[in-house]
Amino acid sequence: MATPPLTRPAQLPGHLALRIALAARELKDVDTARLLRALLAVTGEPITEARLSKLRMARLRAALLTPGPHEAAQPELTERQLQRAVGLLKGRGVHMPEEPLPVPQAYRDGELADSVRIACASNSGERLDGSFGSCARFLIYQISPRESRLIELREPGPCGEDDDRNAQRAELLHDCQLLYTLSIGGPAAAKVIRAGVHPIKHATALPAREIVEELQRVLATTPPPWLAKAMGAEPGQRVRFTCESSG
Repeated sequence: MATPPLTRPAQLPGHLALRIALAARELKDVDTARLLRALLAVTGEPITEARLSKLRMARLRAALLTPGPHEAAQPELTERQLQRAVGLLKGRGVHMPEEPLPVPQAYRDGELADSVRIACASNSGERLDGSFGSCARFLIYQISPRESRLIELREPGPCGEDDDRNAQRAELLHDCQLLYTLSIGGPAAAKVIRAGVHPIKHATALPAREIVEELQRVLATTPPPWLAKAMGAEPGQRVRFTCESSG
C-alpha cells in the first residue's frame, strides 16, 4: 500500500495543528511527521475535527507501528501515552486563545445563483459550537455549488420576562433555509420550522467552514429531497426535522 502524502502544516487549521503537535510531544518516540502520516492513513485527507472525533486508539497504534519510508520500525508506545495522545487529538484539555470574530462579506440578494442561506449557532470565532437557545450569535452563510460567503453575524437581542425566547430567535433566522446547531429541543424546533427554517443537529463542535464545504459538495451533485424541499418549497411545507451525527 502506498504511503499517503503528508498534509502541509499550512493546510491545517491552527487548533488542529496544535492538537497534533501536543499529541506528538506526548508520544515521545514519534515525531510530528510520523504522527501526521499515521493520522492520514487512519482518517483520510483532509484531517478535520469531525474525523478526529471518531479516532480509535487501536487504529492509531497500528498506523504508528507501520513504518513509512526512512522511519524506525517500532517506536515505544505505552497504553497511557496513546490514551493521552488520542485525548489531545480529540481536543480534550486543549485550549486555543479566543478566536476573533470573522468579518462578513458584502452580498446582494440574487448574486449567487442556485444558493441556499444557512445559519450556524456559534459562541466563538467561525465555529459551529453553540445551541439554538443559548448561542451568542448565528453565522449566516450564502452557499452556492461554486461559491460561499459569510454574509452576516446575527446576535439575539435581550429577551424580556414575557417574551418567547425561542420564537424571537427563530424569527431572527426567517430568511434562512437551514439551521445548524449542537442542540435544540422539540418545542424550539417546532418554532424554527414554523419560521420556514429546517433545523439540523450536529453531534460535535467543528469549524463552520466544514459544514459549508460539505453542503457545497451536496449542492454540486443532486440535493436529497428534503434539502430540495427546504430550498424551494413554501415555509409551511418544510416540516422534516433532520438530526445529523458525526458519531
